[in-house]
Amino acid sequence: MSDARTHDKNSSQAGQGGQASGGGAVEPRSSGFGGPDALSSERGRTSVADGVVAKIAGIAAREVPGVHEMGAGASRTFGAMRSRIPGAKRNVAQGVDVEVGEKQCAVDLDVVVEYGVEIAQVANDVRQNVIDSLERMTSLEVVEVNIAVDDVHIEQDDSPSERQLE
Repeated sequence: MSDARTHDKNSSQAGQGGQASGGGAVEPRSSGFGGPDALSSERGRTSVADGVVAKIAGIAAREVPGVHEMGAGASRTFGAMRSRIPGAKRNVAQGVDVEVGEKQCAVDLDVVVEYGVEIAQVANDVRQNVIDSLERMTSLEVVEVNIAVDDVHIEQDDSPSERQLE
């Protein structure tokens, strides 16, 4: 991957420093979200860690109405145990897996939805909110957001008698 980064860095710097036929510098194209070129300049490069992308995606997904929780069965169980420990913080990246490159990222989400919601609509809303948040905050191009709906939350699942049986 370092070879690809070196190649990308060298090729993008060569394109930025070139001259147009009219004598002016060639302006890099920018998309509406700041674009991947916003992360590098002649003065240096900005990298965004996987954990940062995962946290932003997790928070953005939870903001959508109809999303009850994030994570598959085992991770939700560990998250529930962690929440019972005094002083423990909630893991906002639970249920989020990311791949982050120099200019692009991809996100996989495990979601639990509320009973009664239109799952396809919630998934589309989650996808759009995650893309908007990541592109606005990181200037990375989001190439895909895959969503796996792992469970449906039923309000009866929260009753004290049900918890005691677990």
